[in-house]
Amino acid sequence: MASMTSYESNINKVNESAVDRVFMLGNTAFLLIITVIILLPLVFIVAASFSSAEAVIAGKVTLWPVDFSLLGYETIFEHKKVWNGFANSIFYTFFGTIFNVTMTIIAAYPLSRQDLIGRRFITIAFVFTMLFSGGLIPTYMVVRDLGLLNTRWAMILPTGIGPFNLLIAITFFRTTIPPELNEAARIDGANDFRIFLSIILPLARPIIAVLALFYAVNTHWNTYFQALIYLKDQDLFPLQIVLREILIQNSIDASMLIDIEDLVAREGLRELLKYSLIVVASVPVMILYPFVQRHFVKGMTLGSVK
Repeated sequence: MASMTSYESNINKVNESAVDRVFMLGNTAFLLIITVIILLPLVFIVAASFSSAEAVIAGKVTLWPVDFSLLGYETIFEHKKVWNGFANSIFYTFFGTIFNVTMTIIAAYPLSRQDLIGRRFITIAFVFTMLFSGGLIPTYMVVRDLGLLNTRWAMILPTGIGPFNLLIAITFFRTTIPPELNEAARIDGANDFRIFLSIILPLARPIIAVLALFYAVNTHWNTYFQALIYLKDQDLFPLQIVLREILIQNSIDASMLIDIEDLVAREGLRELLKYSLIVVASVPVMILYPFVQRHFVKGMTLGSVK
Protein backbone atom coordinates (compact mmCIF):
# COMPACT_ATOMS: atom_id res chain seq x y z
CA MET A 1 0.00 0.00 0.00
CA ALA A 2 2.82 2.34 0.88
CA SER A 3 4.53 1.57 -2.40
CA MET A 4 1.33 2.45 -4.33
CA THR A 5 1.07 5.80 -2.52
CA SER A 6 4.72 6.56 -3.28
CA TYR A 7 4.17 5.58 -6.91
CA GLU A 8 1.14 7.88 -7.25
CA SER A 9 3.10 10.72 -5.61
CA ASN A 10 5.91 10.33 -8.12
CA ILE A 11 3.42 10.30 -11.00
CA ASN A 12 1.86 13.54 -9.73
CA LYS A 13 5.28 15.17 -9.47
CA VAL A 14 6.12 14.14 -13.04
CA ASN A 15 2.78 15.51 -14.28
CA GLU A 16 3.28 18.78 -12.39
CA SER A 17 6.80 19.22 -13.75
CA ALA A 18 5.56 18.49 -17.28
CA VAL A 19 2.79 21.09 -16.90
CA ASP A 20 5.33 23.58 -15.54
CA ARG A 21 7.64 23.01 -18.50
CA VAL A 22 4.80 23.46 -20.97
CA PHE A 23 3.76 26.67 -19.21
CA MET A 24 7.32 28.04 -19.21
CA LEU A 25 7.78 27.20 -22.88
CA GLY A 26 4.48 28.82 -23.79
CA ASN A 27 5.26 31.87 -21.65
CA THR A 28 8.73 32.22 -23.18
CA ALA A 29 7.36 31.90 -26.71
CA PHE A 30 4.70 34.52 -26.00
CA LEU A 31 7.24 36.97 -24.56
CA LEU A 32 9.56 36.42 -27.53
CA ILE A 33 6.72 37.22 -29.92
CA ILE A 34 5.89 40.42 -27.99
CA THR A 35 9.59 41.38 -27.97
CA VAL A 36 9.88 40.90 -31.74
CA ILE A 37 6.71 42.93 -32.31
CA ILE A 38 8.18 45.78 -30.25
CA LEU A 39 11.72 45.61 -31.66
CA LEU A 40 10.91 45.40 -35.37
CA PRO A 41 9.51 48.95 -35.67
CA LEU A 42 12.42 50.32 -33.62
CA VAL A 43 14.99 48.58 -35.80
CA PHE A 44 13.22 49.83 -38.93
CA ILE A 45 13.23 53.43 -37.65
CA VAL A 46 16.95 53.32 -36.90
CA ALA A 47 17.72 51.71 -40.27
CA ALA A 48 15.62 54.27 -42.13
CA SER A 49 17.30 57.17 -40.33
CA PHE A 50 20.69 56.03 -41.65
CA SER A 51 19.47 55.42 -45.19
CA SER A 52 19.30 57.76 -48.16
CA ALA A 53 16.16 59.78 -48.81
CA GLU A 54 15.64 58.02 -52.12
CA ALA A 55 15.74 54.58 -50.46
CA VAL A 56 13.29 55.66 -47.77
CA ILE A 57 10.73 57.13 -50.14
CA ALA A 58 11.07 54.11 -52.46
CA GLY A 59 10.33 51.74 -49.58
CA LYS A 60 13.57 49.82 -49.97
CA VAL A 61 14.49 49.96 -46.27
CA THR A 62 13.59 46.97 -44.13
CA LEU A 63 15.82 46.16 -41.15
CA TRP A 64 19.16 47.41 -42.49
CA PRO A 65 20.23 50.83 -43.86
CA VAL A 66 20.14 51.16 -47.64
CA ASP A 67 22.62 53.57 -49.28
CA PHE A 68 24.04 54.60 -45.90
CA SER A 69 23.61 58.33 -45.36
CA LEU A 70 23.72 60.84 -42.50
CA LEU A 71 21.71 63.45 -44.38
CA GLY A 72 18.82 63.34 -41.91
CA TYR A 73 21.05 63.95 -38.90
CA GLU A 74 23.10 66.58 -40.72
CA THR A 75 19.93 68.46 -41.63
CA ILE A 76 18.72 68.35 -38.03
CA PHE A 77 21.94 69.41 -36.34
CA GLU A 78 22.58 72.19 -38.84
CA HIS A 79 19.85 74.09 -37.03
CA LYS A 80 21.23 76.02 -34.08
CA LYS A 81 17.79 75.79 -32.48
CA VAL A 82 18.27 72.05 -32.03
CA TRP A 83 21.21 72.57 -29.68
CA ASN A 84 19.27 75.25 -27.82
CA GLY A 85 16.28 72.91 -27.63
CA PHE A 86 18.50 70.16 -26.25
CA ALA A 87 19.80 72.51 -23.57
CA ASN A 88 16.29 73.64 -22.65
CA SER A 89 14.94 70.09 -22.48
CA ILE A 90 17.85 69.02 -20.28
CA PHE A 91 17.19 72.02 -18.02
CA TYR A 92 13.45 71.32 -17.76
CA THR A 93 14.03 67.60 -17.25
CA PHE A 94 16.75 67.95 -14.63
CA PHE A 95 15.28 70.65 -12.43
CA GLY A 96 11.68 69.62 -13.09
CA THR A 97 12.39 66.03 -12.06
CA ILE A 98 14.12 67.17 -8.88
CA PHE A 99 11.13 69.35 -8.05
CA ASN A 100 8.58 66.60 -8.82
CA VAL A 101 10.40 63.87 -6.91
CA THR A 102 10.95 66.15 -3.91
CA MET A 103 7.30 67.18 -3.75
CA THR A 104 6.07 63.62 -4.24
CA ILE A 105 8.31 62.12 -1.55
CA ILE A 106 7.55 64.74 1.09
CA ALA A 107 3.82 64.25 0.38
CA ALA A 108 3.87 60.44 0.15
CA TYR A 109 5.76 59.70 3.35
CA PRO A 110 3.38 61.53 5.74
CA LEU A 111 0.37 60.09 3.89
CA SER A 112 1.76 56.60 4.42
CA ARG A 113 1.82 57.10 8.22
CA GLN A 114 -1.19 55.69 10.08
CA ASP A 115 -0.95 58.41 12.74
CA LEU A 116 -1.45 61.34 10.32
CA ILE A 117 -4.74 63.11 11.06
CA GLY A 118 -6.86 63.56 7.92
CA ARG A 119 -4.71 61.13 5.94
CA ARG A 120 -7.66 59.54 4.12
CA PHE A 121 -9.25 62.85 3.17
CA ILE A 122 -6.00 64.24 1.78
CA THR A 123 -5.33 61.06 -0.20
CA ILE A 124 -8.85 61.13 -1.65
CA ALA A 125 -8.31 64.78 -2.62
CA PHE A 126 -5.22 63.78 -4.61
CA VAL A 127 -6.99 60.82 -6.22
CA PHE A 128 -9.94 63.08 -7.13
CA THR A 129 -7.66 65.08 -9.44
CA MET A 130 -6.97 61.88 -11.41
CA LEU A 131 -10.66 61.65 -12.30
CA PHE A 132 -11.64 65.32 -12.61
CA SER A 133 -9.65 68.43 -13.50
CA GLY A 134 -10.40 72.08 -14.00
CA GLY A 135 -9.62 71.87 -17.70
CA LEU A 136 -7.26 73.70 -19.98
CA ILE A 137 -8.67 77.22 -19.72
CA PRO A 138 -8.72 77.43 -15.88
CA THR A 139 -5.22 75.95 -15.77
CA TYR A 140 -4.00 78.50 -18.31
CA MET A 141 -5.59 81.33 -16.33
CA VAL A 142 -3.89 80.20 -13.13
CA VAL A 143 -0.50 80.06 -14.85
CA ARG A 144 -1.14 83.48 -16.40
CA ASP A 145 -2.26 85.11 -13.14
CA LEU A 146 0.81 83.76 -11.36
CA GLY A 147 3.00 85.49 -13.96
CA LEU A 148 4.52 82.25 -15.23
CA LEU A 149 3.66 82.63 -18.92
CA ASN A 150 6.67 82.60 -21.23
CA THR A 151 9.04 81.67 -18.39
CA ARG A 152 10.92 78.48 -17.55
CA TRP A 153 8.83 78.13 -14.40
CA ALA A 154 5.75 77.46 -16.55
CA MET A 155 7.37 74.16 -17.58
CA ILE A 156 8.22 73.10 -14.03
CA LEU A 157 5.85 74.40 -11.35
CA PRO A 158 2.45 73.39 -12.86
CA THR A 159 3.58 69.75 -13.09
CA GLY A 160 3.90 69.53 -9.30
CA ILE A 161 2.81 66.11 -8.07
CA GLY A 162 1.47 63.33 -10.26
CA PRO A 163 -1.34 61.56 -8.35
CA PHE A 164 -0.51 58.17 -9.86
CA ASN A 165 3.16 58.51 -8.88
CA LEU A 166 2.08 59.66 -5.42
CA LEU A 167 0.02 56.50 -4.90
CA ILE A 168 2.97 54.32 -5.94
CA ALA A 169 5.21 56.14 -3.45
CA ILE A 170 2.64 55.85 -0.64
CA THR A 171 2.33 52.11 -1.23
CA PHE A 172 6.11 51.75 -1.24
CA PHE A 173 6.47 53.44 2.14
CA ARG A 174 3.63 51.41 3.65
CA THR A 175 5.01 48.07 2.51
CA THR A 176 8.72 48.77 2.96
CA ILE A 177 9.17 51.03 5.99
CA PRO A 178 7.94 49.24 9.16
CA PRO A 179 6.46 51.46 11.91
CA GLU A 180 8.85 49.84 14.41
CA LEU A 181 11.75 51.52 12.62
CA ASN A 182 10.32 54.96 13.35
CA GLU A 183 9.61 54.02 16.94
CA ALA A 184 13.16 52.77 17.47
CA ALA A 185 14.62 55.96 15.99
CA ARG A 186 12.34 58.11 18.14
CA ILE A 187 13.45 56.22 21.27
CA ASP A 188 17.03 57.08 20.34
CA GLY A 189 16.07 60.75 20.34
CA ALA A 190 15.60 61.43 16.62
CA ASN A 191 12.87 63.85 15.57
CA ASP A 192 10.71 63.55 12.44
CA PHE A 193 13.10 65.48 10.22
CA ARG A 194 16.10 63.44 11.35
CA ILE A 195 14.18 60.19 10.80
CA PHE A 196 13.13 61.28 7.32
CA LEU A 197 16.58 62.47 6.22
CA SER A 198 18.75 59.81 7.86
CA ILE A 199 16.56 56.70 7.65
CA ILE A 200 13.65 57.07 5.22
CA LEU A 201 15.46 58.67 2.27
CA PRO A 202 18.31 56.12 2.12
CA LEU A 203 15.74 53.31 2.13
CA ALA A 204 13.67 55.06 -0.54
CA ARG A 205 16.29 54.94 -3.30
CA PRO A 206 14.34 52.40 -5.41
CA ILE A 207 11.14 54.44 -5.44
CA ILE A 208 13.09 57.65 -6.04
CA ALA A 209 14.62 56.04 -9.15
CA VAL A 210 11.16 55.00 -10.36
CA LEU A 211 9.69 58.45 -9.80
CA ALA A 212 12.67 60.13 -11.43
CA LEU A 213 12.30 58.00 -14.57
CA PHE A 214 8.53 58.51 -14.76
CA TYR A 215 8.72 62.26 -14.31
CA ALA A 216 11.78 62.73 -16.53
CA VAL A 217 10.34 60.85 -19.49
CA ASN A 218 6.58 61.37 -19.29
CA THR A 219 6.37 64.82 -17.73
CA HIS A 220 9.40 66.71 -19.03
CA TRP A 221 11.47 65.17 -21.81
CA ASN A 222 8.48 64.38 -24.03
CA THR A 223 6.62 67.56 -23.11
CA TYR A 224 4.98 69.20 -26.09
CA PHE A 225 1.54 70.67 -25.50
CA GLN A 226 2.52 72.48 -22.32
CA ALA A 227 5.33 74.32 -24.09
CA LEU A 228 3.03 75.07 -27.03
CA ILE A 229 0.50 76.97 -24.92
CA TYR A 230 2.75 78.54 -22.27
CA LEU A 231 5.85 79.61 -24.22
CA LYS A 232 6.25 82.19 -26.97
CA ASP A 233 9.97 82.92 -26.80
CA GLN A 234 11.78 80.54 -29.14
CA ASP A 235 14.84 80.63 -26.89
CA LEU A 236 12.76 78.77 -24.27
CA PHE A 237 11.40 76.07 -26.57
CA PRO A 238 12.18 72.46 -25.60
CA LEU A 239 13.51 69.94 -28.10
CA GLN A 240 10.10 68.54 -29.06
CA ILE A 241 8.83 71.92 -30.25
CA VAL A 242 12.06 72.60 -32.16
CA LEU A 243 11.89 69.23 -33.93
CA ARG A 244 8.27 69.90 -34.85
CA GLU A 245 9.24 73.21 -36.43
CA ILE A 246 12.03 71.56 -38.42
CA LEU A 247 9.60 68.97 -39.76
CA ILE A 248 7.05 71.65 -40.69
CA GLN A 249 9.71 73.75 -42.41
CA ASN A 250 10.55 70.81 -44.66
CA SER A 251 6.91 70.33 -45.63
CA ILE A 252 5.94 72.41 -48.63
CA ASP A 253 2.96 72.67 -50.93
CA ALA A 254 3.57 70.80 -54.19
CA SER A 255 1.96 73.65 -56.16
CA MET A 256 4.86 75.92 -55.18
CA LEU A 257 7.41 73.66 -56.87
CA ILE A 258 7.98 73.59 -60.61
CA ASP A 259 10.90 71.18 -60.72
CA ILE A 260 9.68 67.62 -60.20
CA GLU A 261 13.12 66.59 -58.95
CA ASP A 262 12.96 69.27 -56.30
CA LEU A 263 9.56 67.96 -55.24
CA VAL A 264 10.84 64.40 -54.95
CA ALA A 265 13.94 65.50 -53.04
CA ARG A 266 11.89 67.57 -50.61
CA GLU A 267 9.42 64.75 -50.05
CA GLY A 268 12.25 62.27 -49.51
CA LEU A 269 13.94 64.57 -47.01
CA ARG A 270 10.67 65.02 -45.15
CA GLU A 271 10.23 61.25 -44.82
CA LEU A 272 13.86 60.83 -43.77
CA LEU A 273 13.54 63.55 -41.13
CA LYS A 274 10.64 61.71 -39.48
CA TYR A 275 12.85 58.78 -38.58
CA SER A 276 15.90 60.86 -37.70
CA LEU A 277 13.84 63.05 -35.36
CA ILE A 278 12.49 60.00 -33.54
CA VAL A 279 16.01 58.68 -32.95
CA VAL A 280 17.34 62.07 -31.82
CA ALA A 281 14.50 62.49 -29.31
CA SER A 282 14.76 58.90 -28.00
CA VAL A 283 18.50 58.39 -27.55
CA PRO A 284 18.89 60.47 -24.33
CA VAL A 285 16.15 58.46 -22.60
CA MET A 286 17.65 55.17 -23.78
CA ILE A 287 21.01 56.25 -22.34
CA LEU A 288 19.41 57.17 -19.00
CA TYR A 289 17.40 53.97 -18.49
CA PRO A 290 20.29 51.49 -17.85
CA PHE A 291 21.47 53.60 -14.91
CA VAL A 292 18.12 53.37 -13.10
CA GLN A 293 16.99 49.95 -14.36
CA ARG A 294 18.14 48.06 -11.25
CA HIS A 295 16.27 50.38 -8.87
CA PHE A 296 13.36 50.72 -11.32
CA VAL A 297 12.44 47.03 -11.19
CA LYS A 298 12.71 46.85 -7.39
CA GLY A 299 10.78 50.07 -6.84
CA MET A 300 7.95 49.10 -9.18
CA THR A 301 7.64 45.67 -7.55
CA LEU A 302 7.54 46.98 -4.00
CA GLY A 303 5.47 50.04 -4.83
CA SER A 304 2.77 48.15 -6.68
CA VAL A 305 1.83 45.65 -3.95
CA LYS A 306 -1.13 46.80 -1.88
